Amino acid sequence: MPKIEVNEKLFFNLLGETYDYDTLENRLTCGKAELDEKPDMSVNADDRVIKIELNDTNRPDLWSTGGVARQLRLHKGGTHADYTAFLSKPGTLADCGSRTVTVDPALKEVRPFMTAFVISGKPIDEPMLLDIIQTQEKLCWNFGRKRRSISMGVYRSALIQWPVHYVAVDPDKTSFVPLQCDQPMTCRQILSDHPKGKDFGWILKDAKKFPLLKDDKGEVMSMAPIINSATLGAVKVGDSDLLVEMTGTDMPSLLLATNIVACDFADAGYTILPCKVEHPYDTGFGKTIVAPYYFQEPAHATLHAINKVLGSSLSAAEAKKALERMGNTVSVEAGSDAVLTVLPPPYRNDFLHEVDVIEDVMMGMELSYFAPEKPRDFTIGRLSPVTLFSRKAKTLMVGLGYQEMIFNYLGSKRDYIDRMNIDGKDVIEISNPMSENYQFVRPSIIASLLGAEAGSGNAIYPHKIFEIGKVAFLCGEEVTGTRTRQSLGFVTAAGDANFNTVASEVATLLHFLDHEYCVEESDDPRFIPGRQARLLVNGSAVGVFGEVHPAVLENWAITVPCVAGELDIEALM
Repeated sequence: MPKIEVNEKLFFNLLGETYDYDTLENRLTCGKAELDEKPDMSVNADDRVIKIELNDTNRPDLWSTGGVARQLRLHKGGTHADYTAFLSKPGTLADCGSRTVTVDPALKEVRPFMTAFVISGKPIDEPMLLDIIQTQEKLCWNFGRKRRSISMGVYRSALIQWPVHYVAVDPDKTSFVPLQCDQPMTCRQILSDHPKGKDFGWILKDAKKFPLLKDDKGEVMSMAPIINSATLGAVKVGDSDLLVEMTGTDMPSLLLATNIVACDFADAGYTILPCKVEHPYDTGFGKTIVAPYYFQEPAHATLHAINKVLGSSLSAAEAKKALERMGNTVSVEAGSDAVLTVLPPPYRNDFLHEVDVIEDVMMGMELSYFAPEKPRDFTIGRLSPVTLFSRKAKTLMVGLGYQEMIFNYLGSKRDYIDRMNIDGKDVIEISNPMSENYQFVRPSIIASLLGAEAGSGNAIYPHKIFEIGKVAFLCGEEVTGTRTRQSLGFVTAAGDANFNTVASEVATLLHFLDHEYCVEESDDPRFIPGRQARLLVNGSAVGVFGEVHPAVLENWAITVPCVAGELDIEALM
C-alpha cells in the first residue's frame, strides 16, 4: 500500500488546526489511512516528518500532504473548495491565453497524450517542493504504472517561451543536458548511461522515435517520461511560477492525475492557470484538451440500498451530509425511495457502482457510528459441493500421473492473449491495475500451465501438470457482465504427446466422474486444426482438448510437443 511522508508544519497548516498524534490516528480512518510512524520529537518542529500509510489504492488523491489534509478537513465539516475558476468542462473550455502546447502526430504510436497547467503566486518553499517531488513519485510510480501510463514534469514557467511543442525526435541525433549532468547526452545515451534512463528506459527502448518537450525557442524541457533538462527542468526553492505537465498513454488517468495535482496546489493557496494542448488526433475527449478538466460522471444510489447494505436507518439528509463530508456534491430526488445523485470532486474518479456510493456514506458517517453486533445466524462450516467434486477430480488427475500446480488469477495481456493466439474479446481487463503484469483476469488455465512449462525445459520429460481453479470471462447474461467458473486445466509435454493420448486420458477422467460424453470438431486457435475436439456432455460444451498449436508453443519458447485441455468443473457436477 502507498506510504507518504508529510512535513508536520505544512500538513497542519493545510489542515487549519493542530492535532496530537492519537487524535490524528483516529481522524485518519476517514481516508482509510493510519499512522505508519510518528515523528522524531528530537527534531526541530519545522522539520518533523509524519509517515502515513494509505490503505486504499482507489484514492490516489490521498497520496499527498494536501490530499490527506483536505479529506480530514472536509470530513470534519469544512467548506468545499471552489475549483470552477480553473476547471474546464465538455463544451466549456477555460481561457488559456498564450499557454498552448502543440503535439506532433508522430507521437500517436509512442506516447500520445499530454496535459498541462501553470501554478502562480507565492514562491515554493522547501517543504512544498519536497511534497511536489513525493506527489510526482507516488502518482507516476503507483497510479502511473512506473511512469508507463503517466509521467509528470515540473518546469520554471518564467523561462519558457510559449507555445510549447511536444515532438517526436530521432534519439541518436537529438541531445540535451539532463538533470544531474553538466554535459549534453543524446536521448539514446540517456537510456544507457543516466541513472533515470537505466530505471525507466524500458518504456522507450523499442520506440523508433522518442518524445521530447521543448519551448518555442527550441530549448529542451524534458524527454518524457525519463528525465527533465538541467535548464528549464531544474526547479528550485523560491521559484514562484511553475509549469506542470503530464504525458502518458491513458487519457482518463492522465486527466485525473492532472486534477489531483492542480487541486492540491489550489488548496495550498496557489493560482491555477489552465493550458491548452492541441492533439492532431482524438484523445477520447476531443483533440483539444484544456486542463484541469472535469470529466467525472454522476453516480447514483437509493436510500433503500444504502440502509440495506449498511444495516442502518439513515434519512436522506443524513446520507447526503455523509457524502458531502467525503468531498462530493449531492442532490436528492425525493419519492417513495429517495435517490441520491453524487457528483464526485474533480480529484476523484472511483465511483464504479452503487456500492461505491454506499461505501462513501459509511466513511462519511465514521465507523464508530455503526454499533457492533453479534452474528444472529447459526451455521455449520462444511465443504461446498464444488470443492468436494474438485477434490475427486484432483485425485483422478494425480492417478493419471499429473502434478498439481497453483497459479495467480491475474496476469498480462502478453500471456493471456498474445501468446495464446486469441482475440481477447471476452477477457476481463482491470480498469486501474497497479502493474501490466496483473492487468487481466485469466480466462483459461492453459496459459498459466504453458508459462510453467516454458520455464521447465531442463526437467526430465514427460511433464504432466494440471490445476483446478477459477477462471473468469465477460458474459452478457450475468448481471455483473462477467462469469466466474471452477475449471480444470492440464498440459502434457513429451516427444510423443499427441491427440490420441490426451483423448484417452479425457475418456478415463470422465468415466470415473460418471459422465457419458461425445466430441465434435473444434476451431480453437490455441490448438492445431483437425487435432482438437470440443467435449459435449448432455449436448452442452463443457471443455476442449487437443494438440497445442506450434505458433503458441513458439510464443512460449517451448521446444517439445504439447497436448492440453480444459474442462468446466461446475458443468460436470
